[in-house]
Amino acid sequence: MLATSSSSLYAFVLLGTVVYLLNWLKEVKYKKVPALGPTAPLLSYWGAWRFMRDAHGMLREGHVKYGGKPFRIATRRYWQYLVSSPKLIDELRRAPDDQLSFLDAVNESLELEYTMGRSTANNLYHVPVIRNTLTRNLGTLSGEIYDEICNAFAHCIPATDEWAAVPALETMMQVVARTSSRIFVGLPLCRNPEFLQISIKFTTDVVTTGLLLNLIPGPFKPFVNRLISRVSNQIDRTEVLLRPMIEERRRMMEKFGDDWADKPNDMLQWLMDAAEGEEREPRALALRVLVVGFAAIHTSSMSFTQALYHLAAHPEYMKPMREEVEAVLADEGGWSKAALQKMRKVDSFLKECQRYEGLGALFLSRKAMKDFTFSDGTFIPKGSYVSTSRIATHNDGGYYADPYTFDPWRFANLRDESGEGVKHQMVNTSLEYLPFGLGKHACPGRFFAANELKSMMAHVVMTYDVSMEKPGDIPQPVRIGPINSPNRTAKVLFKKRRD
Repeated sequence: MLATSSSSLYAFVLLGTVVYLLNWLKEVKYKKVPALGPTAPLLSYWGAWRFMRDAHGMLREGHVKYGGKPFRIATRRYWQYLVSSPKLIDELRRAPDDQLSFLDAVNESLELEYTMGRSTANNLYHVPVIRNTLTRNLGTLSGEIYDEICNAFAHCIPATDEWAAVPALETMMQVVARTSSRIFVGLPLCRNPEFLQISIKFTTDVVTTGLLLNLIPGPFKPFVNRLISRVSNQIDRTEVLLRPMIEERRRMMEKFGDDWADKPNDMLQWLMDAAEGEEREPRALALRVLVVGFAAIHTSSMSFTQALYHLAAHPEYMKPMREEVEAVLADEGGWSKAALQKMRKVDSFLKECQRYEGLGALFLSRKAMKDFTFSDGTFIPKGSYVSTSRIATHNDGGYYADPYTFDPWRFANLRDESGEGVKHQMVNTSLEYLPFGLGKHACPGRFFAANELKSMMAHVVMTYDVSMEKPGDIPQPVRIGPINSPNRTAKVLFKKRRD
């Protein structure tokens, strides 16, 4: 009996020793990546708090301190690893999803299992619809896009001979919501005030709910979600608005099959054609339309607002773009996808705004689903996050001459110098330009977004003169953690163009 107890004790001690040594060896590898800020379990929260307040400053400090080598920063829930070299960024892009997961990073950060539902978080059938069907139809739909832009601007900002102060972000959200919805659900619903209000508010509700659920222990998330989330109500309201359209289209599909006269050519119809099983239900389709808008409306609105601030602070940028748009439209005989592709200065201006400012400090964020080691030995423990940063790419002098200077025609000049027109277009992704991501997880709707933004900018320079209330002043952005949002209250002055 004593021998048995002793054997059990020895086995227990041996097992404990093995576990300790394995953890120690893992910790040795873990410590190969230096940390910016304290690493002790409680003291690390000071670094996490600082990251929330000044992520951009910390990232800049880390890249200078560690000379572009990998480092890590504590956040409230995990360690955020940063890689900078083109080789490691490419390895980050190529890593299999079961090792470094893009979807798990997104789903966890926004708690999509709760905010949008498990079926939506795990079934992304809308992505190929956006990537393939929407992109393929851009030539056909360019006229509708521009028509809605003209209508939305005329409604929101009438062109008069007197300066009018317009809340920039709020107004651009209305314009983008109407324009996007024209392609998503068509007329007349794209101009329905209730539908537009839901489409804009849905993103805010999802993000706010997700951030709050991030603070709640796992077992309590379902209960808290039911208490605080307004997402379900938004879906119900959208279903009421869409159900008559869905039922009528379904009746036509059953009667005529895959094609019939005047079959709608919009996102709702493409989703209905692609949906299977429970995704065919009106409520599921209503949610899916909102999900597509979630990805399109706020990002494009904020990107355009940043560009509008730069234009209004420097009205001298107006003339070169105005002359280009007039010349292209005259050459092409009017508005078209081909005309947009020739607007190099408009494309360059918008691309430079994204390079210089953009909507975030981190790119290519992935969650480590298992321990992962880069080719240089950089070790990423399971459960951590790894990204690259704006500092490492968009502010790198090796990629861009004088990177901290805003140069509106930077990419137009690069296209002329290199003779490579496609390489420097706004929609092109590369290791040095990452707002749309990279590789298989690159933004599927970037071609639509670029066409929409370029059409909006072309319309603004052709229709208005713009200025800031305080000439030359670009409003300070709102920064929370790595997020970079344009100033949410600043106003831009508009009036009818004089020449």
